[in-house]
Amino acid sequence: MEIKRKKTKEIRIGGKVIGGNNPVLVQSMTKNKSCEQFLLREEINNLISAGCEIIRVAVTDAESIKNIRKFIKEGLFSNNPVVGDIQFDSRLALDSLKAGLDCIRINPGNIGGIEKTGILIEEAKKRNACIRIGVNSGSVDKRSLKKNNFNIREALLDNTLEYIRFFENCNFYNFKVSAKASSVTDSIYIYRTLSEKTDYPLHVGITESGNEFTGAIKSSVGMGILLNEGIGDTIRVSLTSDPIKEVKAGYAILSSLGLRSYGINLISCPTCGRTKVNLKYYVESIEKITSGIKEPLTVAVMGCIVNGPGEAKDADIGIAFGEKKAAVFVKGKIIKRVNEEDVIELFSQELEQLVENKHSVLARSEKN
Repeated sequence: MEIKRKKTKEIRIGGKVIGGNNPVLVQSMTKNKSCEQFLLREEINNLISAGCEIIRVAVTDAESIKNIRKFIKEGLFSNNPVVGDIQFDSRLALDSLKAGLDCIRINPGNIGGIEKTGILIEEAKKRNACIRIGVNSGSVDKRSLKKNNFNIREALLDNTLEYIRFFENCNFYNFKVSAKASSVTDSIYIYRTLSEKTDYPLHVGITESGNEFTGAIKSSVGMGILLNEGIGDTIRVSLTSDPIKEVKAGYAILSSLGLRSYGINLISCPTCGRTKVNLKYYVESIEKITSGIKEPLTVAVMGCIVNGPGEAKDADIGIAFGEKKAAVFVKGKIIKRVNEEDVIELFSQELEQLVENKHSVLARSEKN
């Protein structure tokens, strides 16, 4: 069943439009210090290659802004919006807007109050820039905490809605909103409430979610529930890990819900007593072979030649293993059986042809 998304206001962030009926976009954040020009450049290139659509960069000092401005002039970000993440120092936020960043993320809990936020809004208006109101459970405004008897999620909501009203009173509407908690259940409650009370685009995520394993699980559960309810216009899977893995996890969540089709959807069986090969080895080999493919394809790696092609009949291409033999199949139909040691070569050849065909179809549809 197709997910019916909440129709939010459309806003522009750089060369992208979010909200409305536009696709849910995948965001990540650089991990290198913004003053380390070479490392930051490499990281941005890697994120773009991985399919990251919005790139957030920590702005910690004047050197950070200088480097980001240089990258913007060079066209490093291409059509991908760059968001400056500012904490505590409203002057850095102001200078980021003047440097040409597409968006700034400010935290109402530490940016310096309503008055300084008003100055940022006026600068954003001049430059047609976007602002993200980014509240999180670790830095809720003290007034909101006291007002809500130190109930974190109610205080977080109160703080967020207060800033939304202030932006509206300033006649500024080119903004999106995030209100993240590290608790999955709190995050679901907060985003559901925001979706009911406002129609501004929501950036969805679970903050401080954890490492590659626990973080991916928490994000999948929390974001999956919200996205399935039609809530969310941009997402980030926050991991204590390589940001490329954040991007891959983001697309995997969207793909699993049918919201986006991007890259390889790899499926494999959990193995059983019929499995005659080291299936984990072959799954990892196929992951490496397919890692750079952006065309949407489903690839199956199955440990049993009896049930494999049938169970994975909807896969575009796959491998099923037997006793020292393996079969490559396309859409459930076996095209050739070979010795186990030859199957990767055959798979690679068939995959290459499949990708070329898929690329041609996508290119024709884009022209039309």
